[in-house]
Amino acid sequence: MLTQKIGQGGRWLLNKIVDAIGATGINPNVLTFLGLVGNIVAAVFFARSEFKLAALFIFLAGFLDMADGQVARRMGRVTAFGAFYDSVFDRYSDMALYIGLVVHYTRIGRGFYVILAAVAMAGSVMVSYTRARAESLIPSCKVGFMERPERLVLLILGGLFDRLAPVLWVIAVLSTLTVVHRIYYTWRETRAGRVLPTARPSV
Repeated sequence: MLTQKIGQGGRWLLNKIVDAIGATGINPNVLTFLGLVGNIVAAVFFARSEFKLAALFIFLAGFLDMADGQVARRMGRVTAFGAFYDSVFDRYSDMALYIGLVVHYTRIGRGFYVILAAVAMAGSVMVSYTRARAESLIPSCKVGFMERPERLVLLILGGLFDRLAPVLWVIAVLSTLTVVHRIYYTWRETRAGRVLPTARPSV
């Protein structure tokens, strides 16, 4: 099928690029940092209402976000700190993009969409937080749809086609539903006793 061939071609190209980056000996954490910088640049373009440029930089930053982990594995430089560092910078990247949209809607006097962008930002952060917190208690919590890749694809499409308002609605609603789903799933798993031995209850 065409989609399968496109996927295979994309993976082949990504592997070749990862090999080339790995050959330079660059620290994977540098790629993570550059991904954050790319998203901050995208946020500036969002704030300036230059949506297509914002979408381009989100795409480039997303590529770096995919490449850093693969480069680390290819170079044998996977570390616990690297995973933590990547997760923290991903959260900053997410918040930067929505802050850019908050500034955009503030500049054009659309108060309701300022609130909507803030709700989408909160939902995006909470999707990641609920999974991280749940997985300190139970083996896995990958339920729900609105993960980071889906949110970034939506923002890219919204920027390219100047349809950010409906994109924010989708992110805000589905992120909230994903959070609720993860809360329920974690409650069900803990109630069934499927709790990690290292889990510690906290207030």
